[in-house]
Amino acid sequence: MSYVRRSPLAVDNITHTLVGACLAEAGLKRRTALGAATLMIGANFPDIDVIAVPLGVGLQWRRGITHGFLAVAILPFALAGIMSLWDRGVRRRRRPDAPPAVYRELLLLSAIAIATHPTLDFMNTYGVRWLMPFVDRWYYADGLFIVDFWILVTLAMGYVWSRRATSVRPARAALAALTGYTAIMLVITGVGRARVTGAYPGHRILVEPNPIVPWQRDVLIDEPLGYRFGSFSLLGGVRTYPQMLPKADTGSAVHRARQLPQVRRFLTWARFPMYRVSNQSGRTVVWVGDARYEGADWASITVALP
Repeated sequence: MSYVRRSPLAVDNITHTLVGACLAEAGLKRRTALGAATLMIGANFPDIDVIAVPLGVGLQWRRGITHGFLAVAILPFALAGIMSLWDRGVRRRRRPDAPPAVYRELLLLSAIAIATHPTLDFMNTYGVRWLMPFVDRWYYADGLFIVDFWILVTLAMGYVWSRRATSVRPARAALAALTGYTAIMLVITGVGRARVTGAYPGHRILVEPNPIVPWQRDVLIDEPLGYRFGSFSLLGGVRTYPQMLPKADTGSAVHRARQLPQVRRFLTWARFPMYRVSNQSGRTVVWVGDARYEGADWASITVALP
């Protein structure tokens, strides 16, 4: 069994955009000019923290202050202001006879769209930090796969159907299906957690969605010497595989690496840390990764010990 390498994104931005588009086609775009644009931009707006990636501080900043409760309260004012400025400075200069966008409606649409973003991101294994900037703690529902095929298909169909039929019903049906599907996926994850915990009492575990099969879950079990992988299915119960990833979390080099500020920051995010120690050009180098995303370069940090 080869463990599936996960993407660095939380819920992909195509999904976020489709959520905004379906909200628009469900009737919300009619509330004001620029309604559809506001909903689609708002559904992606918390990802303004993507600037952290080229700056090299992705794991410190991403899914933090722009994804928390405070951001959900403040960001709608910023987006509504931007859309109002665009309306006055660009749109109505080009079309002086166009009806103006109503700020309070832009604010309402911004709030709805922005709230969907961290809510969806919370549903996967990467997590969000709801309480930033006050508490640097990660929260995860482990209910949806990062790029869920069934959600993408449902939202795309709802959007296209509503556009072609000039009807709000398909988009509303797609959003209702998304809500129901998410609830069912959370229940399956909960059942899986209970079953795996019953089979492996006293162990830390991860029960996460399968990329394609909704009623199956991938399983990670924290054992003393390493992380064991497995699977759970509503139809077949819990299975484990012989492969195990070694933690290699002992030794003086690992202990020294943990004291470094950049490693301490990484470990606030890593749920299942693992280590590799090597010698490069006469220096001791420690690689620290997370078994959730085993093999992914973005989900690791490498430090040379002083």
